[in-house]
Amino acid sequence: MGLAKLVDVEVMLSWASSMTWKGLYPILSLSKTVYQKGISVAKKAMEQVESRLERNPLLPKWDILIQPL
Repeated sequence: MGLAKLVDVEVMLSWASSMTWKGLYPILSLSKTVYQKGISVAKKAMEQVESRLERNPLLPKWDILIQPL
């Protein structure tokens, strides 16, 4: 994969949509929702999200598999 200058949303989405993992392409959607600062997720809601995450022990911050609901 070559380098890409990510100058705008269209370029970023195009670049991300061309990536594959084990032959699968990502499903992308752009959210234009503006969220208020200082809003946080309730602990119970976050626990539900965290229970679906599988972190790679070698790269726990960057390599996360999100299991579907």
